[in-house]
Amino acid sequence: MTSQTTTAPLGAQDHRAEFGIRHPPETLTIEALDEKIVRLSARMAAQEYELLTLIRAFDERGGWLKWGATSCTHWLHWRCDLSLSAAREKVRVARALKLLPTVSASFQAGSLSYSKVRALTRIANVTNERALVEFALTVSAALVEQHCQQLRNVRTDSVAVADRAHRQRALSASRNQARGVMTVTVELPIEDGELVLNALDRVLGDQDPAADTSTSYRARQADALIDLCRERLADGKPLRGGLREADGGITEDDRTVAIRSSSTADRYQVVVHVDESALTNSPRADARSDLPVETVRRLSCDGTLIRMQTAETGSVSDTLTPLNTGRKQRTIPTALKRMLWARDRQCRFPGCSHNRFVDAHHVQHWAHGGETTLDNLMLLCGHHHRLVHEGGFQVFVDNDGDHCFRRPDGRAVPACGYRHEDQVDE
Repeated sequence: MTSQTTTAPLGAQDHRAEFGIRHPPETLTIEALDEKIVRLSARMAAQEYELLTLIRAFDERGGWLKWGATSCTHWLHWRCDLSLSAAREKVRVARALKLLPTVSASFQAGSLSYSKVRALTRIANVTNERALVEFALTVSAALVEQHCQQLRNVRTDSVAVADRAHRQRALSASRNQARGVMTVTVELPIEDGELVLNALDRVLGDQDPAADTSTSYRARQADALIDLCRERLADGKPLRGGLREADGGITEDDRTVAIRSSSTADRYQVVVHVDESALTNSPRADARSDLPVETVRRLSCDGTLIRMQTAETGSVSDTLTPLNTGRKQRTIPTALKRMLWARDRQCRFPGCSHNRFVDAHHVQHWAHGGETTLDNLMLLCGHHHRLVHEGGFQVFVDNDGDHCFRRPDGRAVPACGYRHEDQVDE
């Protein structure tokens, strides 16, 4: 009988020796596996740093031009079998690390993972990188990503993110006849997606609590969506402004007013956390927001506010302890909203006649010292409210004291539309 010895390929042996893996993993204890995984992860982070420094040098010296590539990103995509998005991120991070010595040192030492560094390089600069690194070393990569996103939302360029999310909204449907199903995919800005989920949760809350509990939550959400569509399409049974045909003591006039005066704040509740200074013209350097700040200003024009006082605890400024919470307050009182509706009756944007599901807009936002008075308020539909906050349009007061609108290029929007000669610059 001939004995045979099974050996690993030479390449595998070389890699095992390089990373200190001298025994098969199945022969090691859990503690030994834990230690080796952590140690190897740190070494991989250090090697990732070395890779990025090589990529930066290759990019700066134009090495990708030799291969006829249009950029270093496309060279990485081709030469190293990376996806375009992954290659683009590596080039971006490599360039950013050149100006971030503290982040680079921790990354090179293996203390920071690539996931954390990728998030930090989107917001870090020479003034805040030390504090950000101290924070990143004590929390998970998911919290670092969330923290950096909140800091980015306060910056003025975050409006571009909100505008891009709005422009890219889309719904697509594909039919699979063989399976007898249709897949509906919807991409929405985060705040609009939360409205959809809240609407579905409201339908689920109205259902019989003794319903079949074996049905999954995702299936019940799908059923709630169908219920909403059926109710909307059913003749004689509208569900608008929270009023149903079965409600007693409601006249047709009352129903019409309720439908027209229903703003987003009246129909749904979406909780957004934002530092108060982030809404001002001079936010603190560490101010944060769950959404781009202009989106928060739009949502808070006519919503409910709860002010929470916090105190810093520990050595990391991100850790805040709530001290007390104020009462929930409506930004615009009901009586003032009645007066606003009696005056405007519809969206005030020139040429717009929408009078359903509109918002009360602060001309000078309350966070900037604007008063919640009739003179400082106007009705705007959801589309034009978004244009004023995230779309670059502005509201100003002319010499006669009337509210007027400007396009992002500074041209005034006339009340009756443009004439041909108005389009020609002098």
